[in-house]
Amino acid sequence: MREVRVAVGRVLAAIVLAGGMLMACGPGGSESLLDEPTLVVGVRPDLPGLGLRRPDGRFEGFDIDVARYVADRLGKKVRFVQVLASERITALTSGRADLVLATLSVTPERKTQVAFAGPYYMSYQDVLVRSDERGVKGVRDLTGRRFCAVEGADPIQRLLAVHGMTARTVPAKSYDQCMSMIKGRTVDAITTNDVILAGLVRREGRGYRLVNARISEQNTGIGLRRGDVEGCEALNRAITRMYQDGTAARLMNRWFGGTGLDLSIIEVPQFEGCV
Repeated sequence: MREVRVAVGRVLAAIVLAGGMLMACGPGGSESLLDEPTLVVGVRPDLPGLGLRRPDGRFEGFDIDVARYVADRLGKKVRFVQVLASERITALTSGRADLVLATLSVTPERKTQVAFAGPYYMSYQDVLVRSDERGVKGVRDLTGRRFCAVEGADPIQRLLAVHGMTARTVPAKSYDQCMSMIKGRTVDAITTNDVILAGLVRREGRGYRLVNARISEQNTGIGLRRGDVEGCEALNRAITRMYQDGTAARLMNRWFGGTGLDLSIIEVPQFEGCV
């Protein structure tokens, strides 16, 4: 009887271990993205110029093109799934996506949950205003004015802390809602990552501009599951090649040229390192 109990215990332990291994694997059941023939990539569906889902269901934008490039360098096919800002980390930890390219800034807190390849671009926090705001030359010219603040984001607090200024915040659920507010003159400015703002300027065509405040350098990386060092290093090699062969500059100019975003220096970012 004791031998039966021991055998049953071993079977149960094996089942638990196998279940844990499956939870650590990606959508295809592999432990490394390099073992997957097709990479499932989480991207934003709501950011023009970066990641936008078209009416026909296809995705377009800078992040989409970068994802296609690195997947091709790794010899992989790619399939996109949409992720909102609040879903980016859980898309990786739940195994819903192999990679996330969705304006995911590298932060110490996030590095405790997921790994990062890259960064694949460095950006800054900036401010968008109406073009007729001719008196606004810098951020401090907006002291006491109304800023749109997207729920769940903290750039307005960062801006106020850096410049020691005061401002009124008006909450919004999305950057599209912020644009509606600035068009209706219920807010005076929007602040967030400069490439997000550049995408909005590009979509609108005219009537808006960037202040080029260059606040708080932000590294945007490719999110992947922790522990996949080999996959992370392969992604870093692909990113390096993307800058060396001119693809990065071409894509930046394609999606953000003419928006007022400073594209004078486009060089390989300093990588975070794969651990």
